[in-house]
Amino acid sequence: MVEPKAWRFAAGSAVVGLTLAAVVVAAAGPWDSGQRKAERDWAVARSGTGGTDHGGSASRAPVPAPSAAAVLAGLTGSGTATAGQGKGTGGEAGKKAGKKAGRETAGDAPGQPARLSPEAAARLARTLGPLLDAEALGPVRTASVVDAATGERLYGKGEDTPMTPASTVKIATMAAALSALGPDHRIATTVRATPDGRRITLVGGGDATLDRTGLARLADDTVRALRDRGVTKVELRYDTSLYSGPRDHSIGPNDNIAPVVALMSRQGRLDKSASGPAPRSGNPAGDAARVFAALLRERGVRTADAPERSSAPKGSQLLARTHSSPLSALVERALTESDNDIAESLARQTALAAGEPASFDGAGRAVLAELRKLELPVTGAVLDDGSGLDRKDRVSASLLTALLARAASPDHPELRTVLTGLPVARFTGTLRTRYADARSAAGLVRAKTGTLSGVNTLAGTVVDADGRLLAFAFMAGSTEAPDTAQAALDRLSAALVPAGGHTEVSGARSGDRP
Repeated sequence: MVEPKAWRFAAGSAVVGLTLAAVVVAAAGPWDSGQRKAERDWAVARSGTGGTDHGGSASRAPVPAPSAAAVLAGLTGSGTATAGQGKGTGGEAGKKAGKKAGRETAGDAPGQPARLSPEAAARLARTLGPLLDAEALGPVRTASVVDAATGERLYGKGEDTPMTPASTVKIATMAAALSALGPDHRIATTVRATPDGRRITLVGGGDATLDRTGLARLADDTVRALRDRGVTKVELRYDTSLYSGPRDHSIGPNDNIAPVVALMSRQGRLDKSASGPAPRSGNPAGDAARVFAALLRERGVRTADAPERSSAPKGSQLLARTHSSPLSALVERALTESDNDIAESLARQTALAAGEPASFDGAGRAVLAELRKLELPVTGAVLDDGSGLDRKDRVSASLLTALLARAASPDHPELRTVLTGLPVARFTGTLRTRYADARSAAGLVRAKTGTLSGVNTLAGTVVDADGRLLAFAFMAGSTEAPDTAQAALDRLSAALVPAGGHTEVSGARSGDRP
């Protein structure tokens, strides 16, 4: 049952706000720990922040609205333009209908939102301009707002200027992984054995979500296979050779990320947390191997000594295997919670798919190459990591909105979880405690946050009053205080939310239709 205060909170918005809230939450699909549930289940408000410097609180936020029919207007139907590729090719009827309403059309199929008129675009600029100039955003700020269905530029300021993205770079990492590997890809962790079964090796495959439950399943299968061979005592080794290059992120030991290795359990967390900053082990692979050894002993298979790191010997045979959740679920979790460990692991999975070394450098090259294949504007882009913790990363606001538009395109269904994984304002992930001063955006804005000292970014989507899906990116550098900068970004995105049935995008005042 929905909590009463959730309905009271939602009732404060206009009727269209309620409708679009249900639409947007439904389009996302409710999820738990970033993993989608059945469409009819209720979404569960979650705590935890993830990422870097994403402040949070233990205060209880309202639960999300119930699921409704999934609607992303402008994304389906024959004749719809591919996102990011200009005008569509709809018939004359659609054009005439748009002209009759006093708006230019994009030539889209009948029933699709018309192109924004110059008058409405000017009103949008007048609305966003002062908000973008807020002192809290510092001296350097850029912006991009586009129609996700057509790629039409609705507003921009310095949108092609490469900026430090912080965690919004995860949008690029996730899109590249989904494009290279597909949403159904699963990451395997295996156990290999010598022919006599006396020596076994736990081989890391790069699953940053592996936990005790997954290791227990692997132990069950391993013990079953060993018993079939009559083996009750083994030498245990662990193999992390899949990754190369430095294992420590350039920021050094940090609560926001574990050493980047191919084998870990619970992301090397030393407390009971499941997301967000936490003390991390200096040897997550060795810790995972020791947990696995304990699980083997609980099941009646002794280990000779403490596990040692060593590559699986040539001629070893596959003994058991466990898999991660599908890549689509990993992407949702990484975006919702701004999970740096998952982001780095998926960047390396992209590198492996491209034949690059599974290192920071190899992953950066592979992700950029995949973005080029998607015909995205990567000029000036620099990707030194997959998580956005590295300050040398550079992407433009136009690249972020192009990524979101491509994920919305009916031609790229494999990328859709880039959208469904975005946190929902006031409800999930790193946006759960945001928008305190822009509550009309609750449930309507979906966006990836980015926060480093002096850097604040926000990129996501909102549906306007005409059913047009907008993709936006706002980037600020040299900010002085994260709280005020985040509030300023929240107000920028909230300005795109329908109010009283209309937005500045479609003619701000009731009855003032462009």
